[in-house]
Amino acid sequence: MSVLPSRLRQSVRVLASSRSHTWLSLFTQRGHTSDTSISSSDHLSSGLERYKDLQKYFRKRLKATYRRFSNIPDYSVVHGHQHVYFVEGDSVYRLDKSRSEPEPEQVLDLGQVSGGEEKTGVENEEKKQRFQCTVQRIRLSPQEKHLAATLKFSHKEELRFVVVRLGRRNVLAGNPGDIIITLEKVFSFEWATDDVLFYTTLEGLRSSAVFRLDLNSSGSRITSVYEEPQPDVFVEVSLSRDRQILTINCNSRTSSEVLLSDVTASHLEPFVVQPCQLDLLYHVEHWRKWLIILANTGPGQEYQVVQAPLSEPSMVSWVSLFAPGPGTTVKDMDIVGDHCVLVARTPSSELVLIVVPLTHPKEAYVVQLPSWACTIETRKPGLADQQNEFEFLISSPVQPPVPYCLYPENGMLLSGTEDGSSPDSQVSYITTRLEACSQDGSLVPVTLLHAVPVEGLRQAPLLVHVYGAYGRDLNMEFCPEKRLLLEQGWALAYCHIRGGGERGLSWQRQARVNGKQRGVEDLRAGLHHLFSLGVSSPSLTALTACSAGAVPVGALCNRHPDMLRAVTLQAPFLDVLGTMEDPSLPLTLEDRYEWGDPVGNPKHRHIITSYCPLYNITPQNYPSMLLTTYSGDARVPLAGVLKYTEQLKKAVHTHLSMKPKSEHEPAPNIVLQIQPGANHLGPEDFEQVLEEEALKLAFLYTELDLDPPRPPRQRKR
Repeated sequence: MSVLPSRLRQSVRVLASSRSHTWLSLFTQRGHTSDTSISSSDHLSSGLERYKDLQKYFRKRLKATYRRFSNIPDYSVVHGHQHVYFVEGDSVYRLDKSRSEPEPEQVLDLGQVSGGEEKTGVENEEKKQRFQCTVQRIRLSPQEKHLAATLKFSHKEELRFVVVRLGRRNVLAGNPGDIIITLEKVFSFEWATDDVLFYTTLEGLRSSAVFRLDLNSSGSRITSVYEEPQPDVFVEVSLSRDRQILTINCNSRTSSEVLLSDVTASHLEPFVVQPCQLDLLYHVEHWRKWLIILANTGPGQEYQVVQAPLSEPSMVSWVSLFAPGPGTTVKDMDIVGDHCVLVARTPSSELVLIVVPLTHPKEAYVVQLPSWACTIETRKPGLADQQNEFEFLISSPVQPPVPYCLYPENGMLLSGTEDGSSPDSQVSYITTRLEACSQDGSLVPVTLLHAVPVEGLRQAPLLVHVYGAYGRDLNMEFCPEKRLLLEQGWALAYCHIRGGGERGLSWQRQARVNGKQRGVEDLRAGLHHLFSLGVSSPSLTALTACSAGAVPVGALCNRHPDMLRAVTLQAPFLDVLGTMEDPSLPLTLEDRYEWGDPVGNPKHRHIITSYCPLYNITPQNYPSMLLTTYSGDARVPLAGVLKYTEQLKKAVHTHLSMKPKSEHEPAPNIVLQIQPGANHLGPEDFEQVLEEEALKLAFLYTELDLDPPRPPRQRKR
């Protein structure tokens, strides 16, 4: 059961096998709603023309790069008892496992449930997006009687839910499956039986209600199961790995409460594991007649594994099975056969697997992974799969995913490639893990990716990534555009500042509310450490961040603008004070645990004011900035970004006007790109992805005064 996901950016591929607790993905993307129109910001949307030619060039290069990695493995295929399900184009298909050369059978035509959505959206032809509907999640009922899926439209955030009856092959008739129900705003869902499904709904940015859908020959019936009364709690449903227990997970920033339903029993009434308790976080899996629980009851309020009888699940019955050693943090947990498999990060920031035999927990052992591994994606077992294998993919920002399979019984680890490297690897890229000493003496992890030894990086352009909020790890999934940069001689750095989760729950706690300044200090320390090692220089350095990651970046630009040359920000959260002062905004109440309460606590107001990017802009020579925002973004709205952009341009103008012409320095370019749609996590349409990424590359090369890379030589035939 994936409990600590890294979903800073929504993948365009099907999330059919994702088991992550996606309540985090909603909480951690900060923002609020606004009715500011695009037309009111036209005077700020200037400066893009200077990058157009280079953008076209990089678009071609990126498209070729994506094509190179079009066949990388993923876990979007869903395995049933008799069929394999997959998404292709605008349909969901299945293949019969029993046939040697099966013909794909269409089971869901996305056009059937589009409902004329393509006619809505932005009317401006220059900004109008191509209509697109993507499958977000697929779930099969236990005996493959029904398929349920959620669909997302490119111009809005709500999901559409559909249930399809799966019968005998109807490919000869040319008809897709029988759609028996369609619902709006369904967020998470799981089958309890072939005819009973539990689901949650998403209203605005809040999921608080659980419903039960009963299907029968005469139709369907929906009943309410649970309603969460607390406004800062997010609710979702999930299924244990062995498909025996369905859980209703109620999580806030600081507490958890889980309700269980035994799907093997004749009744499905949920019951509470452990009532909500301040600062208690826990996540539940199932093994035999026991619950295996990952809870922050270990030393230092970090995660450890505990066990409780299914019949007596409350905290008084919890018995510790395994606690990681000092400095090792648990990131994820799965139950595989009679073993608990933990994804963990060591004190040296490397990813490992820890296997805990549930019958003999003292015999726990560590499975080493390749040192370049930065991210793990686990595969949810299909209906007919063996439960004693643990399949997963490992990747890094520049290394495509490599499949692995662990057999916990004997510790055997098999790779999809002979040497465990990326299938396409012809060049050896280097992953260097560093530690930078922050202002208070804390050691901040920095991951450096490069193609030549560190001593050869003094003249290399450097792109630094940062986030540092909500206890989330910095996103380090494979990105073809990052690979392209490395191939062109760039160095890539990932600063794992406090506020994130790389070094456990305490790493987050140190940079919440009163400690927010620490994240800014950590980022400065990371940059200083890289420069001191001879990695690049300020004139060749750019910072990049998304959402709440813009807070430390914006604060650093206000305090130390000379440490970098350029910045790219996507859906940036820049007005912390203004947002937290307005309790009517969707996420303000729960975000007080992260940023503080400037209305009710004068100390909090003082702290926020001291670092808030918008309220600390001052006349000086800032780095050039490319800000990308989305007109319908409910988390980071257009209004705040417009205000920041306008004030920043005024400050730059004031600074330049105060200097004599003889002392004029090159003016930074402050560029705002406004995209239509509500997609806070970035575009889903591939063509728009190419456009945005190509613009970023064109911006970086222009502002760092770099020569465009030469196109690869064509071999002569």
